[in-house]
Amino acid sequence: MVQIKAMNLQKPKARFNMQLVVTLVGLVLLMIFFSLNTKNFLSQRNLLNIALQTSVAVLLAVAETFVIITGGIDLSIGSMSAASGMVVAMALNHGVPVPGAIALGILVGILCGAFNGFTITVLGIIPFIATLGTNSIMRGLIYVILNGIPLSASSAGEAFTWIGQGKLGGWLPYPVLFMAIIAVLATIILTKSRFGRTIFAIGSNEGAAFLSGIKVNATKFKVYLLCGFLSSVAGIILTSRVASASPTAGQGDETFAIAAAVIGGASMSGGKGNMLGTIIGAFIIGILNNGLNLIGLSSFWQQVAVGCVIILAVFLDVVRVRFKNQ
Repeated sequence: MVQIKAMNLQKPKARFNMQLVVTLVGLVLLMIFFSLNTKNFLSQRNLLNIALQTSVAVLLAVAETFVIITGGIDLSIGSMSAASGMVVAMALNHGVPVPGAIALGILVGILCGAFNGFTITVLGIIPFIATLGTNSIMRGLIYVILNGIPLSASSAGEAFTWIGQGKLGGWLPYPVLFMAIIAVLATIILTKSRFGRTIFAIGSNEGAAFLSGIKVNATKFKVYLLCGFLSSVAGIILTSRVASASPTAGQGDETFAIAAAVIGGASMSGGKGNMLGTIIGAFIIGILNNGLNLIGLSSFWQQVAVGCVIILAVFLDVVRVRFKNQ
């Protein structure tokens, strides 16, 4: 039993990550392609626009990566982020100071994450069904509360909108800065902490992790709490950027987040993934959407292109696993 524990919680050895390199090469090739086929792709304005448009999606993808590494999935991150943004907008419209409104929004995300954690670890419902149910519940409540109409979040003025619309030094959007800070912190948690190592251990072999003394359910519960927290932060930033809370906000974001994690090297069977790969995966999708827009391709075909990229990424992971087991 002691040997199993040591095996699961030892610090991962640094090693060459071929899949990460391939993903990075894919990103570079995509940028080269669009720079050669469009006029303004490499302009500072367009690159900052890509970073700004992708920043919220990166936060959701980072949250999803934690969950996927444990062998789970969270289909409710889009509705959790929308609910958090809605609560912030409602609080601001009722005269709640900005810090208090933000705190309420984050609390909503944490409570949603706690609900997911409870249904999965206590009630024993599989993550796919549990989070699918949460997604439906939250989205329905958002439509009921907002009556299908967007709610303005501009009552506090720049005291709130600077979060999503402001720029550091007059050129770097604050959402991009927040994305970078959170991504670095998430990487440190995942690679340098005992909590991160237990996540990998659970995803690799949950039974062995339990026998080694890891509190599997408690760790999973914390992961879904963290996912709810990060989703709420993403929702607050988005609400600040567009200065309103929309009932359709966040719809489909779970697909983007899962795709970014898988493209970045996360395995849907758990036990594998890294934040740098997830960020690269998110920017691959962001650049793909932006480049296809510049070319003039219909948004419907953009969805087709993203779907093909997802299938290709999963197929490459399947091939890798089969090759490794031979």
